[in-house]
Amino acid sequence: MPMPQCIMEIAAPSSRQPTRGELLLLGALTAFGAMTIDLYLPTLPVIARDFGATPAAVQLTFTAFFIGMAAGQLVYGPVSDRMGRRPAILFGCVLYVVASLACAFAPTIEWLVAGRFVQALGCCAGMVVARAVVRDRYDHRDSARIFSLLVLVLAVAPMIAPSVGGWLAAVVSWRAVFVALALFGGCILAAVFWRLDESRSAATEAKARGEKWWESYADLFRHRRLMGYVLVGAANGATLFGYIATAPDLVIDVWGFTSGQFSMIFAFIAFGVIGSSQVNRALLKRHSPDAVLAVAVLVAALFGLGVLGLALAGAGHWWMIGAFFAVLTSNGFIAANALAGALNVDPLRAGATSGLYGAGNFAVGAVASAVAAVLHDGTALPVSLVMAVALIGAALAYYGLARPR
Repeated sequence: MPMPQCIMEIAAPSSRQPTRGELLLLGALTAFGAMTIDLYLPTLPVIARDFGATPAAVQLTFTAFFIGMAAGQLVYGPVSDRMGRRPAILFGCVLYVVASLACAFAPTIEWLVAGRFVQALGCCAGMVVARAVVRDRYDHRDSARIFSLLVLVLAVAPMIAPSVGGWLAAVVSWRAVFVALALFGGCILAAVFWRLDESRSAATEAKARGEKWWESYADLFRHRRLMGYVLVGAANGATLFGYIATAPDLVIDVWGFTSGQFSMIFAFIAFGVIGSSQVNRALLKRHSPDAVLAVAVLVAALFGLGVLGLALAGAGHWWMIGAFFAVLTSNGFIAANALAGALNVDPLRAGATSGLYGAGNFAVGAVASAVAAVLHDGTALPVSLVMAVALIGAALAYYGLARPR
């Protein structure tokens, strides 16, 4: 559905380049979910022993978190269009701090699962609104470049968080991890209160107040290209979520690596994502986001088939780690370009679009992690199957729906 020229002019973002402080804050908001996941990862075996719970029961804390992230983003997106970006983030930060402290004092695994759900409802506010803020201020190509740049901040989480989380769990307790997350949420709350200016335009507010939230989503669902980008991002994200949910058990319990070695492996793969995202940023100087995305989804699908083939052949753990590196590195060429493409479809609904995109990402991530858990057989085959199916789906979604005609 094409937008009238006058609407496009009203929605046109400025050409002002972001300051380092703005990038750092936007990156921290984008990394909210990753930090909450990655700091917690090394504690899973300890939590299972402490509560006498099975690995499947502990993995429910991931599933609940992903469901909370998906549901929350659907709410915060249109709310930020109507009420403003700042109020949505501030409310989410307060909720996050309270939920993190509830997790820290959880008496049972069921309490912890519920706490993780509420924690997700809090931290997703920062993620969904940060994406909308970028679209408020920058155009399609610049948005893609900035999303790639934010990966530098986002990648700090998988590079250092597992080590910090493992150290806290070993020296203090796994509960100290959630106290640390509460402090992190408090710091984000203060930074947003003092440093983040409102970016929502008057045109966006007027449009949001003139329609119900479900009308906004109903209209977005009618955009073929938007749904294509959403499906590309969701399917691509499923590879990452499937890996995150299964990696601790696979690397530590099955392959026999220590928690410290697991942190190094996790950081190694994160370094690949950082590198590919910065190569993507350089490519965007000469090529459009869609031109890069068109090639990336095909290459990623081939990588997905490769990792599945290695798993079926019973390849050793070093071969599988290398294959996981290749598959997850492709994320850097897909995520930023798919997100920028989605946000460019209807700029006056940037919040709702961001919410829909993020909800799809985490909903499919929840399914991917649950499927990998159900198929758990002590090998790398389940997560490899999830990766292959997801990346083939991403390629089909791009060429069937999102690709410009």
